[in-house]
Amino acid sequence: MSENCNQTCSTCGDDCAERKEPKTDFSAKPHALSNINKVIGIVSGKGGVGKSLVTSMLAVTMSRRGYHAAILDADVTGPSIPKAFGITEKATVSESGLYPIKSKTGIDIMSINLLLANDTDPVVWRGPLIANAVKQFWTDVIWDAVDFMFIDMPPGTGDVPLTVFQSIQVDGLIIVTSPQELVSMIVSKAVKMAEMMNIPIIGLVENMAYFQCPDCAKEYKIFGDSHIDKIAWEYNLNILARMPIDPKLAEACDRGMIEQFDGNWFEKVADILEKKK
Repeated sequence: MSENCNQTCSTCGDDCAERKEPKTDFSAKPHALSNINKVIGIVSGKGGVGKSLVTSMLAVTMSRRGYHAAILDADVTGPSIPKAFGITEKATVSESGLYPIKSKTGIDIMSINLLLANDTDPVVWRGPLIANAVKQFWTDVIWDAVDFMFIDMPPGTGDVPLTVFQSIQVDGLIIVTSPQELVSMIVSKAVKMAEMMNIPIIGLVENMAYFQCPDCAKEYKIFGDSHIDKIAWEYNLNILARMPIDPKLAEACDRGMIEQFDGNWFEKVADILEKKK
């Protein structure tokens, strides 16, 4: 420290042990008319593991338990939530703000596809612009009396997850994975990012864990033996659910009827979330 130090580190170029950089606050407040209780992020280290499917089923499960659920679709370049719920109408806006679309059973949903003229229009934006759009889904949308909001994150550890973790008070994360050993390494990255951002991990969900023969009920491990137990043990995490490969579930998503699908894989997760409320 210089003898002439005035404790104004922001204007000083010296690199000393006593240097005190001001901590930047990236947190953003939700819309003034919003009322959101708990926010749960659904993440994965890579794409194609069923993160949006898990997000949808979690919202449906909590809605069936009588809670007001909402989904913030943060996967701007690959939005699939509106399709799973059969939503085709566009979001409405007023002088007060932007309003999410309600699903058939009352789940509030906001996605970039609810703002585009055509669902098939690509979003060709750079990372910072995408991240800012997701942030606006939090600050500009009026989320009314939401018990549980689920944020469907894009895969990886890039701009959007970082923006969400820094600007939104996330109460917990659920990491979605698949059985392959390669995915275990990628899950480790998601776990370490959560630790860096000081966000608690609720647990792991393994999708495509097995296929059950409809004729003999025998289970076949299409993608090989699971490695989720190993990574759960390594990071002391709960395994919340193991989802099978189910053609009927895929069909329900394609037809926009996810809310009518009868699946009970997430009852354990729902019990945990109820305790958080």
